[in-house]
Amino acid sequence: MPGAEILPLTIASRTEDGLAVLELSGTLTLGPHLASLRRCVRETLDSGKVAGLVLQVSGLTAIDSSGLGELTVVYSHVTKRKCPVLLVGVNPSLRNMLEMTHLDGLLPAAADMNAAKKHLKRVSA
Repeated sequence: MPGAEILPLTIASRTEDGLAVLELSGTLTLGPHLASLRRCVRETLDSGKVAGLVLQVSGLTAIDSSGLGELTVVYSHVTKRKCPVLLVGVNPSLRNMLEMTHLDGLLPAAADMNAAKKHLKRVSA
C-alpha cells in the first residue's frame, strides 16, 4: 500500500500462569528490528523457569519470509530448552504462509489464550 507507514516490531512480554507470553505487534519483516524477537525469547527463557511460550501474533501487520525464518529460529531455541511454543491470534494470511511452508506443524496455533494455556499445561505436565 503506497504511503502506508511500516511499524517496527514491538514486543510486550509478561508471565501468566507459569507461561511466558510475548505480544508481537508491527511488522515481522527483514530489517534491523527482526533480531529483537530472538533476543527477547532468549532473555525470557533465561529469566526463569517457564512451562511454555505463547507468541501472541494478532498485532502483526506484516510478515515476510525473513519473519518466518525468525519464527523457526525461535522454535529451535525453545525446543532445545524443552519449552513448548504456541501461536495465538494467527490471521488467515499468516496461517496460509505457515501451511504453505509446512511450518504449521512446528508452530501450532491455538484459538485463543485460554486454549493455549490448557494445551501448554497438558504438554508440559
